[in-house]
Order: sequence, then C-alpha cells, then structure tokens
Amino acid sequence: VQLQASGGGLVQAGDSLRLSCAASVRTFSNYVMGWFRQAPGKEREFVAAIVWSGRVADYGDSVKGRFSISRDGAKNTVYLHMKRLNPEDTALYYCAAREGGLSDQSRAYVWWGQGTLVTVSS
Repeated sequence: VQLQASGGGLVQAGDSLRLSCAASVRTFSNYVMGWFRQAPGKEREFVAAIVWSGRVADYGDSVKGRFSISRDGAKNTVYLHMKRLNPEDTALYYCAAREGGLSDQSRAYVWWGQGTLVTVSS
C-alpha cells in the first residue's frame, strides 16, 4: 500500500483547508484510513480515522467539531476537511492505513504517507 498526502500549505487563523490522501490499493474495503499530525518537539497526535465504508469515523479531542474526514471510493482517496484552523494546528500531517477496526494509536497503523505540512499563522 502506498499513500500520497497532499494539500498542505500556509493559511491564516480561521481559514479552512482540505488535505487529500491518495492510496494505491485497488480494493479498500477492509482498511481503516487515519490522519495523524506531529508538531515540532511534540509527539505524533491522532487527528481522525474512518472505516472505508464511511459509516464510522473517530476524531481526536482537539479537532472535534472543526475537522471532518471523508473518503471517495472511486478515487481511492481520503480527505481531511479542516475548518477554523488555529496556530496550534500547525504540524506535519500524515495519512496512514491499517486493516481491521478504528484505532487512534499510531502504532496500530502499518502504512504511512510522507506527510504534508500545514502552517497556520496568527
């Protein structure tokens, strides 16, 4: 499985941004896709995850109500929709995949993308 994250950039506080993660597998039905982020000097943090069916998703406490995760099965792509961004959201955002159920633990994910940088200025 290869994952390609994109969509990061420099935005201002209060702006919105959408990240994309394109996956190379043909059949995604057994996978869970997740987003994690890591700010300088901090540990990797769970952001969101979604079962590929799209029926079940989970979010980290710091992004609940502002971020949403979705997927497009036809494009094998998962999206992270981010609203009301603030400087604390500045981080390198990674997409990841695993087989099985939802998990907010980075060690549970087997495949990782390269990361896309989101910088939020105040």
